[in-house]
Amino acid sequence: MNPQLFLAFMLVAVTLACTPGVDWAYSISAGLRQRSFVPAVAGLCSGYLIHTLLMAAGLAALLAGVPGLLGWLTIAGAAYLLWLGFTTVRGWRGATFSAEAGVVQSHNHVRTFFQGMGTSGVNPKGLLFFVALVPQFVSPEAALPVPVQSGLLGLTFVILAGLVYTGVAMTSRKLLASRPGAARVVTLSSGIIMMGLGAVLLAEQLLPLIPVAST
Repeated sequence: MNPQLFLAFMLVAVTLACTPGVDWAYSISAGLRQRSFVPAVAGLCSGYLIHTLLMAAGLAALLAGVPGLLGWLTIAGAAYLLWLGFTTVRGWRGATFSAEAGVVQSHNHVRTFFQGMGTSGVNPKGLLFFVALVPQFVSPEAALPVPVQSGLLGLTFVILAGLVYTGVAMTSRKLLASRPGAARVVTLSSGIIMMGLGAVLLAEQLLPLIPVAST
């Protein structure tokens, strides 16, 4: 693998992982509301791991090239984000944060893991990232086969994203666990961000389907 391309990819991957979005919102929510945020971060990384496996197998490009399929994936992802954001917003007012406990309530870790996986895995923008961006950093002249290079780049992003999301969850807990009012506001904001992104994704798919009345 070309070292210069790999370093360039790491820079882009870190930049993208550090860009606030729905993954950040879920990481912050887990840091504030869960006894352990590890299942949430592991779930987020597993979603991107699925994208990596699809990309290495060549299925991601195939799925993106099937007419209409990406649109239905977007609708499914948007509906999931709306539901996840709604559940976060619904429970924000009654949440009680404790600096000693460092937790709002104990959730099922398996459910938390799969919610994280759904947050990153069902998001079609993650699929587009692996389809459109990663191939630009693959060198056909390198000794390693293209699928292996793609897999290594994908795993690199998964590791970097995991580190960033862990830092986000830890920071949110450390800074806000002793500030219940601020923690509730951040939790509410996280839910609104999830719902907002879900609404935007849904609108992008449904608005073109609405017939425009002729004048």
